[in-house]
Amino acid sequence: MLGFKSVKAALLISMLGFVGLTATTQASAACNLVSTKDSSPLAVKALDTDTPEAKEFLATCKNPYTAKYAADPAAALAKDGGRHVMTYNGCTGCHGGNLGGLMAPSLVKNGGTGAFDTKWVYAKDSTDKGMFETISAGTPGVSGGLMPVWHAQQPEHVGDGLSTDDILKAVAYIRTVYKGDGEKDWLK
Repeated sequence: MLGFKSVKAALLISMLGFVGLTATTQASAACNLVSTKDSSPLAVKALDTDTPEAKEFLATCKNPYTAKYAADPAAALAKDGGRHVMTYNGCTGCHGGNLGGLMAPSLVKNGGTGAFDTKWVYAKDSTDKGMFETISAGTPGVSGGLMPVWHAQQPEHVGDGLSTDDILKAVAYIRTVYKGDGEKDWLK
């Protein structure tokens, strides 16, 4: 028969195991990426060549560049920043040089005349995870036009595709120019 101390130790070990299992389950469930097109799983994996920021995002769905650019907006404008990613890859050709919309919806959400100039086309784009999913796998075209697939790990991506890091920088840059309703879910 087990003594009181043995039972207590076994119970403690069981509880710690359960807490550990729960934490592991929650952590792995925290960043399940899904396609904006059809809500299917979005297979984006950390690569050996990824930056620490990209690996952190894929583990947590929290974009490290968003906080960095919020604290230092000039970093978003640097040669290796999000603005460069967007202009170099042609994002501004559709979203406009100031991201106020052109052939594609506004990303600054500062009024305007278009149906999507004051709200996100896809509500999930109010979070960094949601916007990453939208850019990575493209869109079904709810706003009237299709956005192509951009992530290099996705089939049928544009050109050479974009890395996880480049998409995260673009998302963080978009957050620095946002002038919308004051809700900034991505900083929470």
